[in-house]
Amino acid sequence: MQTIDLRSDTVTWPTEAMRAAMAAAVVGDDVYGEDPTVNQLEHEAAALFGKEAGLFVTSGTQGNLAALLAHCERGSEIITGDKAHTFMYEAGGMAALGGIMPHTVPVQADGTLRLDDIRAAIRGNNEHFPRTRLITLENTQGTVGGQPLSVAYTQQVGDIARQHGLKFHIDGARIFNAAAAAGVPVRALAEPADSLTFCLSKGLCAPAGSVLVGSRAFIQEARRARKMLGGGLRQAGVLAAAGLIALHEMSQRLHEDHAHAACLAEGLRTVPGVRVLSQATNFVFFWLEEEAALSPAAFAAALRAQHIIVSPYPGHERKFRCVLHYWITRERVEMVIQAMRQVLG
Repeated sequence: MQTIDLRSDTVTWPTEAMRAAMAAAVVGDDVYGEDPTVNQLEHEAAALFGKEAGLFVTSGTQGNLAALLAHCERGSEIITGDKAHTFMYEAGGMAALGGIMPHTVPVQADGTLRLDDIRAAIRGNNEHFPRTRLITLENTQGTVGGQPLSVAYTQQVGDIARQHGLKFHIDGARIFNAAAAAGVPVRALAEPADSLTFCLSKGLCAPAGSVLVGSRAFIQEARRARKMLGGGLRQAGVLAAAGLIALHEMSQRLHEDHAHAACLAEGLRTVPGVRVLSQATNFVFFWLEEEAALSPAAFAAALRAQHIIVSPYPGHERKFRCVLHYWITRERVEMVIQAMRQVLG
């Protein structure tokens, strides 16, 4: 990867080991349940997260929607954050395809939903109301800076769900980053949840795919939803082979991305016209001040001329997000800091 692309960890490329594994993958028809590499990925992912079964899906969005369709009937309601990916960035799929109504509560600066807000959002047994069926969390919470949610907090939300007879789903697209930040195994963060999705691409570098985990009965229902959503991929072992490397190897190095993010944030504090807003896990948010030497558009263009890609965060012209990943080494972090000093100095 010649360009230093800081827009997201979705831009990662598969590693050489992944490419070799993909070329050598043993495959079958996954819709028939006959792709051995997909079956291995699903089994090992479920075991790692302490769940009974797994389901390979094309994306985190598809995994989240399959989970919601499996948990909820039409006309029911889920409790989710007002900045959650399921609410903001999944094209309204829960409503358009599932007839599911989101009941949003504010996402706090630390990525949590206030427990009292969750309790207050649970509907009583009244024929005028939609039935509350599900609570969802996102870990890490990307919209507020990659904030990791703790084991203790996740358990508290799980307790609320059980007390009220509700299901609990975690959008764990970057759950391995949360686990790395807390120094805990991912199963500790997944334990209270009935279902969880995690992404094999992003910081784990696989070319595509996510895995949804939960009970065998739940995964059976989610498999039907995946089929309805067009997610039967047939000889998908070529992707699952890269996913196995992502699962077992790339997940163990994410602390490096976190350290590089901290280094980038520290360096940006020395750049004129830049104000660091937050740094957590592999995310850095910064603000380009009004008095900066360049406008946001000119700033981004000047960096692109040096093969560094950044872009304003959607809806915020002067707010930028940098996401660190495998292809952004410490040397490249220093190159970014130096380039920003040059264009804004």
